Amino acid sequence: MEEKIKSEIYQLRNNAQVAYIGSVNDNGFPQIKGMLVLEHSSIKTHYFSTNTSSKRVKQFLSDPKSSVYYCDDTINKYKGILFTGTMEVCTDHDIKAFLWRDGFEIYYPKGIDDEDYCVLKFTAETVNYYHGLNNTTLSIEEF
Repeated sequence: MEEKIKSEIYQLRNNAQVAYIGSVNDNGFPQIKGMLVLEHSSIKTHYFSTNTSSKRVKQFLSDPKSSVYYCDDTINKYKGILFTGTMEVCTDHDIKAFLWRDGFEIYYPKGIDDEDYCVLKFTAETVNYYHGLNNTTLSIEEF
């Protein structure tokens, strides 16, 4: 059964177009933002791009605790995966180049080295999978 759950987690994550990123604001309240899914290096590591000047970057620099949620909200097939871990703000050229996509110039006119372009690198510690009124929590080491 656990292998079936792991397979469903991989499938849902790999097919997701949007992820919901959780951060903590200065007052300790959770904040959620939808972000485009661009890259997965492993089930443990998730990457996103954003503006260095954004509110979210400020929050992660202050408190790196984070979550990433993927879901399939198809009627009668609702599934969700909640990854809990930490978010790192990355500004070095190599990681920015790794995530760079054609068309980003609209947002970052100076290209990969635009000072307002950064990468968010999420590292998961736990995974909670919800499907069919069941919750299964796994440590990332179980993958």
